[in-house]
Amino acid sequence: MINGLVIRNMTRPEVDALVNWAAQEGWNPGLHDAELFWATDPAAFIAAELDGGLIGGGAITSYNGEFGFVGFFIVQPAFRAKGLGHAIWHALRERLIARLRPGAGIGLDGVFAMQDYYAKGGFVFAHRDIRFRAEIPNPPVTPVVGNEAIVPLGEVPFEQILAYDRGCFPAPRPEFLTGWIAQSDGLALGCRRAGILSGYGVVRRCREGCKIGPLFADDAQAATALYAHLAVFAAGGPLFLDTPENNPAALALAHQHQMVEVFGCARMYLGPPPELAHERIFGVTTFELG
Repeated sequence: MINGLVIRNMTRPEVDALVNWAAQEGWNPGLHDAELFWATDPAAFIAAELDGGLIGGGAITSYNGEFGFVGFFIVQPAFRAKGLGHAIWHALRERLIARLRPGAGIGLDGVFAMQDYYAKGGFVFAHRDIRFRAEIPNPPVTPVVGNEAIVPLGEVPFEQILAYDRGCFPAPRPEFLTGWIAQSDGLALGCRRAGILSGYGVVRRCREGCKIGPLFADDAQAATALYAHLAVFAAGGPLFLDTPENNPAALALAHQHQMVEVFGCARMYLGPPPELAHERIFGVTTFELG
């Protein structure tokens, strides 16, 4: 470890600083991401301190020890290219491994320029997650969605939401979902067929416009219905959707709505890649917590 560099848990105000740094990097966090992420796993946030000042950090979220995710890995620009980022990254990696059961997998969404670096640490590329952008008119186009029943997600029993989410995420995450689907400045909707949940989605206000995440659905028809209703929430501004490239139907949905690619990350895993219903993942939840 570099002399004077201290790795420790973050305080709650320092998480606000980390999210602000993410905004400066162009990651466009949600208005309430800091409080929601902290409520999910306060022990996940790790500070890098040099000579008494905060210079970097990251999040090493543990989902009940069954799956881990690395996000928010940031080093302040003035301290880059000095070997500090390397030391911080390895500290984050080892601390997260220690928080998980033996053999549990770890995921991350890394910017493409860092993909080779993460590969040196054992992370294996799985697919690209592509951020698309659309401009939503005001007033928005009235959704026409056929026979899909779109309902407030609060009307759906939480146990059904958890069960559906588990097919699209590597571990149960009840703490996260409890706050995520009920957050201020957001809208959570479900799609029902014959009374059975066939998908759900959340849209939230961000530093710029709104972002959908997650968008999980049985098929393109259900995903399109959810997207159309969630897009109304973003009327008059930009709407973003982080789409996994390994689901062709998800890419088709983005192109169908004239969305333009503006950013992307490499989804990578350390350890066994999770077995997921990839055909149901039309939009990932976040690049920061998976």
